[in-house]
Amino acid sequence: MKRASGRSMGVDYAIREIVTPANELERQGRRLIHLNIGDPNKWDFETPEYFKAALQEAVHKVDNGYGDSQGSLELREAIVERENEKHGARISAENVFVTNGVSEAANVLMGTFLEPGDEMLVPGPGYPSYTQYIKFFGGVPVPYRQNEDEDWQPDIDMIRDRITERTKAIVIINPNNPTGAVYPEGSIREIGNIAAEYDIPLISDEVYDKITFEGRFFSASRLPSDVPRIILNGFSKVNLMPGWRVGYGYYMDESGSLDEIFEGMMRLLRLRICPNVPCQWAAKASLQGPQDYITELDRKLKERASYTYKRLNEIPGISVVRAKGSMFMFPKIELTNWKDDMEFVLDLLRTEGVVTVNGSGFCTEFGLSHFRTITLPPIPVLEEAYGKLESFMRKRRSE
Repeated sequence: MKRASGRSMGVDYAIREIVTPANELERQGRRLIHLNIGDPNKWDFETPEYFKAALQEAVHKVDNGYGDSQGSLELREAIVERENEKHGARISAENVFVTNGVSEAANVLMGTFLEPGDEMLVPGPGYPSYTQYIKFFGGVPVPYRQNEDEDWQPDIDMIRDRITERTKAIVIINPNNPTGAVYPEGSIREIGNIAAEYDIPLISDEVYDKITFEGRFFSASRLPSDVPRIILNGFSKVNLMPGWRVGYGYYMDESGSLDEIFEGMMRLLRLRICPNVPCQWAAKASLQGPQDYITELDRKLKERASYTYKRLNEIPGISVVRAKGSMFMFPKIELTNWKDDMEFVLDLLRTEGVVTVNGSGFCTEFGLSHFRTITLPPIPVLEEAYGKLESFMRKRRSE
């Protein structure tokens, strides 16, 4: 047998790893309810028609050859305008880069920042791609706690305590995946103060920035100029274009401390040639056209999040903190009948056909005894799924 590299075999992306046993059950004819992937288009959310028309037009109008490795200038200029309108970010198109989704941006960033043994602070629980890419490039992910008893707010003291000489950056995910937390302005400013004090860059993932139900979203782009930072965003969630794979980032750094990082990123982006050219044209249209569809998106998600919060807290052995944004919640499980959250998730899948994601897949230190669910399905689907979950919990607790 030819051996795969240790790097590749060490990758464990929990959100899609659960798909393997789920697919096997579906091949056997089982009907499943998928609550594992944050894809709005799999439910009753539809890419706006003018986005689709722009993509169709692009195939006929744009040069379908290779594009700019940094991303088309027209899209980068549209991103500059939109980020200024949303968050008051004062950036230029030269500071913007376009990627094949935010995941590629995370990949490129970790490959640029890290040498083997370097550390990066990540939220725990947090989106697993960051942890996996850090490990892939020989780095060490260092989680900092999100306090469940405080609406999953970041533990600022732990961030400070876990900084070492090898810390290369601090990652923020706000609104948070998997918890649904929205960090208040004060927390973002405190983290920014720590970053400035230690001269450690922030990497702020803000892909859910327009999906908030409670509180005001505060972008890290609004931090003082002495905080070196890279802001990541994309079109998969708010713009309802997950399969189009367009993301972007921009850096804000008046001191010049990130100049070499940016050059290293550009070298890696040139290596992958360019982002999808027609999809960039359509992404530009999505930023410049009507944005009223977001109101309906948020209305549906708020209603479904409220139902999910109420329903889950009615189930014995399950408790959950109310989500204030994003498309997710992170319930806690009483593991009396299971050795860990992975066993729980697999048991629920095989017994009731409800697909969730084990909490330890989002952090092996602070995600234990939890699972992630989504708030995207219509309420009748959620009713069925959580009815099955309640029956499952009552049966197991009586055994």
